[in-house]
Amino acid sequence: MGTKTFEDDRSYVLGDPELNLIGSREKLAQWRHKGRGPAYYKLGRKIIYRGADLNVWMEKSRTDPNGE
Repeated sequence: MGTKTFEDDRSYVLGDPELNLIGSREKLAQWRHKGRGPAYYKLGRKIIYRGADLNVWMEKSRTDPNGE
Protein backbone atom coordinates (compact mmCIF):
# COMPACT_ATOMS: atom_id res chain seq x y z
CA MET A 1 0.00 0.00 0.00
CA GLY A 2 1.21 3.55 -0.71
CA THR A 3 1.49 6.48 1.63
CA LYS A 4 -1.24 6.62 4.24
CA THR A 5 -3.36 9.75 4.11
CA PHE A 6 -5.16 9.11 7.39
CA GLU A 7 -3.77 8.00 10.74
CA ASP A 8 -4.66 4.29 11.05
CA ASP A 9 -5.28 4.38 14.80
CA ARG A 10 -7.39 7.55 14.80
CA SER A 11 -11.17 7.89 14.60
CA TYR A 12 -12.60 10.67 12.44
CA VAL A 13 -16.06 12.15 12.95
CA LEU A 14 -18.18 14.32 10.70
CA GLY A 15 -16.91 17.86 10.94
CA ASP A 16 -13.24 16.84 11.11
CA PRO A 17 -11.55 18.88 8.35
CA GLU A 18 -9.52 15.84 7.19
CA LEU A 19 -12.72 14.21 5.91
CA ASN A 20 -13.16 17.05 3.42
CA LEU A 21 -10.36 15.41 1.46
CA ILE A 22 -12.68 12.60 0.37
CA GLY A 23 -15.97 14.51 0.22
CA SER A 24 -18.30 17.01 1.79
CA ARG A 25 -20.58 16.10 4.68
CA GLU A 26 -23.43 15.89 2.15
CA LYS A 27 -21.47 13.62 -0.22
CA LEU A 28 -20.53 11.27 2.64
CA ALA A 29 -24.22 11.14 3.65
CA GLN A 30 -25.21 10.26 0.07
CA TRP A 31 -22.63 7.49 -0.05
CA ARG A 32 -23.81 6.05 3.28
CA HIS A 33 -27.43 6.14 2.08
CA LYS A 34 -26.47 4.34 -1.16
CA GLY A 35 -24.19 1.82 0.59
CA ARG A 36 -21.06 3.26 -1.04
CA GLY A 37 -17.97 5.01 0.23
CA PRO A 38 -15.71 4.08 3.12
CA ALA A 39 -16.73 1.80 6.00
CA TYR A 40 -18.10 3.58 9.05
CA TYR A 41 -19.60 3.04 12.48
CA LYS A 42 -22.88 4.55 13.59
CA LEU A 43 -23.26 5.14 17.32
CA GLY A 44 -26.65 6.72 17.86
CA ARG A 45 -26.56 9.68 15.49
CA LYS A 46 -22.78 9.92 15.47
CA ILE A 47 -20.88 8.68 12.40
CA ILE A 48 -17.31 7.52 12.98
CA TYR A 49 -14.73 6.61 10.38
CA ARG A 50 -11.57 4.69 11.34
CA GLY A 51 -8.41 5.98 9.73
CA ALA A 52 -7.39 2.46 8.71
CA ASP A 53 -10.73 1.98 6.89
CA LEU A 54 -10.34 5.33 5.11
CA ASN A 55 -6.85 4.37 3.92
CA VAL A 56 -8.08 0.99 2.63
CA TRP A 57 -11.00 2.64 0.82
CA MET A 58 -8.74 5.25 -0.78
CA GLU A 59 -6.30 2.58 -1.99
CA LYS A 60 -9.15 0.52 -3.49
CA SER A 61 -10.46 3.67 -5.22
CA ARG A 62 -7.09 4.38 -6.82
CA THR A 63 -7.05 4.60 -10.59
CA ASP A 64 -3.79 4.46 -12.52
CA PRO A 65 -4.22 5.83 -16.04
CA ASN A 66 -1.07 3.92 -17.09
CA GLY A 67 -2.59 0.62 -15.99
CA GLU A 68 0.16 -0.01 -13.46
